[in-house]
Amino acid sequence: MTHPTTSPFTNPAAIARYAEGPRRNVPGYDSLLPMVRILLAERVPANGRVLVVGAGGGLELEDMARAHPGWRFDGVDPSQPMLDLAAQRLEAAGVSDRVALHHGYVQSAPLGPFDGATCLLTFHFVPREERVPMAAEIRRRLKLWAPFVAVHLSVAAGGGADGEEGGAGERDLWLSRYAAFLVASGRAPEHAAKARDKIAAELAVLTPQEDEAILHEAGFSDVQMFYMGFAFRGWLACA
Repeated sequence: MTHPTTSPFTNPAAIARYAEGPRRNVPGYDSLLPMVRILLAERVPANGRVLVVGAGGGLELEDMARAHPGWRFDGVDPSQPMLDLAAQRLEAAGVSDRVALHHGYVQSAPLGPFDGATCLLTFHFVPREERVPMAAEIRRRLKLWAPFVAVHLSVAAGGGADGEEGGAGERDLWLSRYAAFLVASGRAPEHAAKARDKIAAELAVLTPQEDEAILHEAGFSDVQMFYMGFAFRGWLACA
């Protein structure tokens, strides 16, 4: 995957504050992590091995490792500073002995095969043309019928608020609602507006229909949406 040149994952100050970000920026984040664990545990055995794509920061790795002491993990991320942050978090939590961290993109991850995989808050940084190859690389590392959970920005584009079918109106409305959520979470209105404009200008935010089509094209089946939080969507799929 490719992070934007202005990505916060290269900013030391932003990296230091990373742990507080998802909880303030992603609606329902504290409930999202248990949901991800529950979906994986339906098919990942007690001694299973899980691939975590976009593992920098280590929040989901820590959460899953604490809840499932028999699981082992491989985490991959292109930002070395974020991997360093994850390593510190996992060491402090006492779970680092079950986690291997890999610097790079999904191609840098071991071939597995893994019993399950996640890609949380990552795909929206990936250009549209790279998403199918990236999802396919994840799938080829999974055992047959292994679960895959993906969560990222994905905005509807049905009948637009401006009256145009599939127009920009509905997308603008959902991004504005997301900005309002940031304000409700404590962000200054001007900062929330900048975040909204940055998302609209720099990130490849697709529609839910496009995101589901990408998973199918990459070879996943039984694709089901399980989460929606304003501008974010989450899916469960099977390899």
